[in-house]
Amino acid sequence: MPDPAALYPALASVSPRLSDLGAAALPITVAAGTMLFGERQPCKGFPLVLEGEVRVSRSSADGRALELYRVGPGELCLVSSACLFRAEPLLANGVTTRPTQLILIPPDVFRGWLESPDFRNLVLGLFAERMADLTTLVDAIAFHRLDQRLATALLGHGPELAVTHQALAQDLGTVREIVTRLLRRFEREGWVELSRERIRILDSAALRAHARGAAV
Repeated sequence: MPDPAALYPALASVSPRLSDLGAAALPITVAAGTMLFGERQPCKGFPLVLEGEVRVSRSSADGRALELYRVGPGELCLVSSACLFRAEPLLANGVTTRPTQLILIPPDVFRGWLESPDFRNLVLGLFAERMADLTTLVDAIAFHRLDQRLATALLGHGPELAVTHQALAQDLGTVREIVTRLLRRFEREGWVELSRERIRILDSAALRAHARGAAV
């Protein structure tokens, strides 16, 4: 098991210490695709991710999802923090993207840890970082066309992506049919080649120019 203290150095100054929590500090291992928390549910604890990754997203009434951010080892969950700060229901869903190991810190312990300046600064720093991420997300949604955002999403993963149209739609906060239509347009332009659950990048320069809004 990864050392929680190495991933989260601020734990060195909290009280009670992780080693004093007994069964409450035992790591939990879950499979990929496990829902750790859901919108409008009470927060059961504060997750410290040791291995794996948690995708945090908002859902719409018609089943669409918009990814807000992801939490990996050594990172903290903004939605869980806000819920525990305000003692209100959760505002997003948390689902593991791969096999994940984590420790779920009880709410009362988390609030006690906030008395530690190091841990409090860690959490407040998280708020600042995630706010910058969410501002970037809002800018992308408000000011960039979906086809440009899709072009951006295809870049930076090598010459071939193993991904479904549905997964891309969820990441972009839209529906699969629109993503499929845009990908077929990209294929007609000669930028990509489509096959079952795979997308081969044929012209990354054209995609990059399209993502910037430049004429290709």
